[in-house]
Amino acid sequence: MSSAESAQPRALGSLVGWPARRLAAAGAGPAVAMVFLVLLAIVAVIAPWIAPQQPDAVNLGSALQPPSAAHWLGTDVVGRDLFSRLLVGARSSLLGPLLVVLIATTAGTALAIVSAWLGGWMDSVISRTIDIGFAFPGLLLAFVAVAVFGQGLTAPVLALSLSYVPFVARVVRGAAIRERHLPYIAACTVQGFSAYSICRRHLLPNVRGIVAAQATLSFGYAMVDLAAISYLGLGVQPPTPDWGLMVSTGQASILQGAPQESIFAGLAIVLTVAAFMVVGQWLADRVPGGSLA
Repeated sequence: MSSAESAQPRALGSLVGWPARRLAAAGAGPAVAMVFLVLLAIVAVIAPWIAPQQPDAVNLGSALQPPSAAHWLGTDVVGRDLFSRLLVGARSSLLGPLLVVLIATTAGTALAIVSAWLGGWMDSVISRTIDIGFAFPGLLLAFVAVAVFGQGLTAPVLALSLSYVPFVARVVRGAAIRERHLPYIAACTVQGFSAYSICRRHLLPNVRGIVAAQATLSFGYAMVDLAAISYLGLGVQPPTPDWGLMVSTGQASILQGAPQESIFAGLAIVLTVAAFMVVGQWLADRVPGGSLA
């Protein structure tokens, strides 16, 4: 066998073994949580193709059926397959928090970097603006947004994104200020690098650990908030499957001896949020000198 041919299996083994080594180094709890989240993300993407039945198919003759071979998790009050709805509902249940985290993390990190780099009066203005942002609860903003723009996912996502920006900005600003005053930043400035280049190539990469940790924790909080909004009937609207909405619509069936819809949807929310919290805390513990909101 040639050296090139023997190098290919080694490269493939290294590629496959790297995630395993990372999971082993993380410990049992974070490793299980990360595997769960990866599998959940894959399921959410391919849910329409792997769902055993149409999630919106109504069959009143099979209403409130218990778990069986035909319906693994049973059916809801109009006979829809709960397992299929749970799979497809993962899409909206994960998409909303993902959008909140992406918007809030991008805006909050940008504010933090600008504040840490410029300092002086600009830092004071941004810091006071961040402090004011803490005075507005995210759910209250979401309710106001729904009242103004109507029910659906867009208004709550934008409102929660706005309310999460101060949390991201405060945490990242502290880390960015510490980096801003290190000698290597001064050395880059002396060498004539522009502020944008220094922030993009040096400052931002060195605070990405705390950004990732805060974003992961924020995902869990955002998921709970959006589930609460859907539970109240202000977010995702029927017949679209959504875990928070399923907890709400399943309540009426509890008194009829069929609690499976609320139980399974609530369990999915709890497990997912717990997994994000475990991974987020693990990331936070790996940040040297970092503190999270």
